[in-house]
Amino acid sequence: MTGARAECGKSTRLLATPEFNVALFAFLLNYPWEFLQVPFFAEMPTMTHWEAVRFCTRATLGDVLIALVAYWAVAAVLRRRDWLLRPDIRAIAGFVVVGVVITIGLEWHATALQDRWQYAERMPTLPLLGTGLAPLLQWLLLPPLVVWLVRRQMLGEACLRRRDDAASGPGKAATRAKKERT
Repeated sequence: MTGARAECGKSTRLLATPEFNVALFAFLLNYPWEFLQVPFFAEMPTMTHWEAVRFCTRATLGDVLIALVAYWAVAAVLRRRDWLLRPDIRAIAGFVVVGVVITIGLEWHATALQDRWQYAERMPTLPLLGTGLAPLLQWLLLPPLVVWLVRRQMLGEACLRRRDDAASGPGKAATRAKKERT
């Protein structure tokens, strides 16, 4: 196992970055959510299959961007990119709040100003803002799951790296640490 991981050094470093993991798990969680919301949007049920897939994919990529901005906002406040390894309730709340604020703003902009999409009658909306409940719930429920999954992934990667370093001896660990600093 050590040799295989050593050959994949750059890819394992990518897997260890918080940004990659936030993007990955935000995509994996938000993509099905976007499809589950289809009945709550006026035009979606009548779109062709590929139009709906394209629309949901674009929306999911937007969700990934929102998640990354929320992650970076919390990282900037805490001055730690690795906050996901030891998240506290304030960090998770900040991650959720940034996502909710961006979502409310984007939903309002898309529905009220640009008329990019409209909610179906079955979509419950917030009284004053008019934001749909489904997109709001998306940003209340999924971000804590993203944090949990990212933390597990990053801790697992760190554990495997330590195990590989221990198996290859102390000289190898020092060489890897020096490479990662440069």
